[in-house]
Amino acid sequence: MANPPWTTLSVLDWTTKRFVDAKIEGARLEAQVIVAHALQCTRIALYTQFDKPLADEELAACRGLIKRRLAGEPLAYVVGNQEFWGLTLQVSPAVLVPRSDTETLVELTLKLVPRDRAVRLLELCTGSGAIAIALAKELPLATIVATEISAPAREIALANVSKLGFAERVSVVLTDLWPDAASVDGRFDAIISNPPYIRSADIPTLSVEVRQEPTLALDGGADGLEFYRRIAGNAAQFAVAGAPVLVEHGFDQAADVAGVFAAAGLHNIESHMDLAKQPRVTIGRLPSV
Repeated sequence: MANPPWTTLSVLDWTTKRFVDAKIEGARLEAQVIVAHALQCTRIALYTQFDKPLADEELAACRGLIKRRLAGEPLAYVVGNQEFWGLTLQVSPAVLVPRSDTETLVELTLKLVPRDRAVRLLELCTGSGAIAIALAKELPLATIVATEISAPAREIALANVSKLGFAERVSVVLTDLWPDAASVDGRFDAIISNPPYIRSADIPTLSVEVRQEPTLALDGGADGLEFYRRIAGNAAQFAVAGAPVLVEHGFDQAADVAGVFAAAGLHNIESHMDLAKQPRVTIGRLPSV
């Protein structure tokens, strides 16, 4: 007696069980995302074709993606995109996967930056361009310079900027943290960054998934604070007097980052919680004069 054909539902159920066994959080959701991507349809469409028998090539596509996910590859890399701030961003192993916690950095920036006048923003370590693009979406009068040290990451950011229609207001500069001061035509009204902040010695202890993200986007030096020192120490050369400097950091780094900011002369330093009620963003202001 022939085995029953694989249907959309049976593949979803099988994949969900494998993901549960592998202790993947949100196993059913991830199964839906992967099967929908393999079948080139929406997740909603899966529910209208549960009984559809899958062709051999469709099964092969599903198996290939499932195998990659079970090997620990981040879901965003498997399907090639990630949602952030209501936007679908292209991602690859060249960039850090944008995370919902980083939306806190966007929200706080929007509270400090006026929407009714032209502003110039500088985003450091842009990666996929997620933060710069989200800010451009919400601030129609803003122009944004985003910097990135990795050429492959910059290409991803440029692709996202172009695809989402912000190429006229968001530029992505290939450089080691700071743009060339002579090329940016004036100072910025705010500096924003989600820089590398993992302590170098801690990187081998990260999860299999996180270790597949670019080390360049993770390694914050021996104490995890290298980039905060560079940002705080040089912000006054690029931003207007009194401008806010906003950075994301690890949940256990708020006090240390605040100390770095204070040592560099920033004031009105505040720490803010992310969606999980963990200290995630520190804000400081440059001197007014």
